[in-house]
Amino acid sequence: MTALGSTYAPRVGGSRQLAGTGTLLRLALRRDRVMMPVWIAVVALMVLSMPGSLKSVYGTAAERADVMHSMNTNSSMRAMYGPVFDDSLGALTAWRIGTFAAVFAAVLSLLIVVRHTRDEEESGRQELVSSAMVGRRAPLTAALLTALVANGVLALLIAGGLASQGGAGALAFGLAIGGAGMVFATMAAIVAQFTESARLARGLTSAVLGIAFVLRAAGDSGTDGGSSPLTWISPIGWVENVRAFAGERWWVLLLFVAAVAAQGVVAYRLAGRRDIGMSFLPSRPGPAEGRLGSAGALAWRLQRGSVLGWSIGFLAAGVVFGGMTEGAADLVGDNQNTIDIIERMGGQSGITNAFLATMVGMLGMVAALYVVQAVLRLQGEETSQRAEPVLAAAVGRLTWAGGHLVIAFGGAALIMVLGGLGLALGYGHDAGPILGACLVQLPAVWTLGGVAVLLHGVASRWAVGAWGVAGAALLLGWIGPALKVPQSVMDLSPFGHLPKLPGGEMQWTPVLVLTALAAVFVGAGLAGLRRRDVTG
Repeated sequence: MTALGSTYAPRVGGSRQLAGTGTLLRLALRRDRVMMPVWIAVVALMVLSMPGSLKSVYGTAAERADVMHSMNTNSSMRAMYGPVFDDSLGALTAWRIGTFAAVFAAVLSLLIVVRHTRDEEESGRQELVSSAMVGRRAPLTAALLTALVANGVLALLIAGGLASQGGAGALAFGLAIGGAGMVFATMAAIVAQFTESARLARGLTSAVLGIAFVLRAAGDSGTDGGSSPLTWISPIGWVENVRAFAGERWWVLLLFVAAVAAQGVVAYRLAGRRDIGMSFLPSRPGPAEGRLGSAGALAWRLQRGSVLGWSIGFLAAGVVFGGMTEGAADLVGDNQNTIDIIERMGGQSGITNAFLATMVGMLGMVAALYVVQAVLRLQGEETSQRAEPVLAAAVGRLTWAGGHLVIAFGGAALIMVLGGLGLALGYGHDAGPILGACLVQLPAVWTLGGVAVLLHGVASRWAVGAWGVAGAALLLGWIGPALKVPQSVMDLSPFGHLPKLPGGEMQWTPVLVLTALAAVFVGAGLAGLRRRDVTG
């Protein structure tokens, strides 16, 4: 459907094209008043907690110099985190968390831009808005300004929080993280012009982000100074090449500015050449190939791309983590603080088994993000009004929801198995114990998925809270052991109750209790879904 305001309104230029931008910006900030602050706070906390964590592990200059040498001579660790350019706490912080902070900022940015551009068009709301006194490019401008606010606040928090490590380095690091976020914000703005589906726009931009991470990892694994052409191709690689706290390269920040400006110009030109709701890549005409004889088949058709992407990602990550295992003992050496952290995360069964258990736990926590995403596809189907036509036919609510839940919970099992196979391939040892350890993570993953089902079943608008629960579990698992968070707090995460495998003793009680708890959450969520109205 084509918007009247887009098709028949006269072409205008100048400020008329941006009319209403301020109002749309305030609306976007209001809609994101929960998601944006939570996401920014989590990323900022991850970064700002790192100096204290590193100081507790590497308290002396000699220890920091030793870890710098160890990391730079280990290609697997360089692929994971990048090279270390100095042995100061600030430089080690930029090395340890810079890549991941940039990735999180990029994900936040692409979600914001797609939500306020293609999502609005797909739902039909943008057509109503554009029928009023709203300029042609105002929605895109408001979306990019919202992303700029988010990245600006994140950059300021990082710069202010790390100022004690060196003002220049803190400012350079904060600007690099914010710059990476804006690069992918403008990238998402371009992708949103080419597809009619917000889901596909998010998926394609995420794929570009994944490619950027892989290019950076491949480049850093081959060189120890961030000088590989592959590293320079990737915007994630630009973050490390700013060299915060290690003789800052301020000129690298110009790459972010140039990329944002160039991609922004392309996005604006594309936005001005199409009608609202349309795209440059047309949708495939129906009917769909194959049969969609059930709600489960429809759910699989909708989610198969996501399952495939996560499966490939987990297999690749498993191979990388497995390849790091052999050198774990040499890398840690006799640093007792590092050994304590790894054993707290992975169990006291030898440093190699503890390292493997730590990697398995990280895969489990990331798998929780998959299961929440897959469950919340139910909310997306409701709010986009695609669920009502399905439920108007001979399809019950439980049957409709069950198709998506099978994909969510079964897909979590699939990606954990593939992650375990990748670990075994990278490590080069018997796959049985590693696969068993990966499967033991599933009750905790399913429990967080059950929370998502419960929140969606009670009220669709509450479902977004599942991201906060999953994010809190990830944050506890990520920085809790390094900060020596009390065990009573660690136990708030379902992952805190699981046995540390491989190497540890199998404990069936927490596994069975968490499985039962997940089932209770799912049952209560489905009961709530049966009783409430479907969101229009």
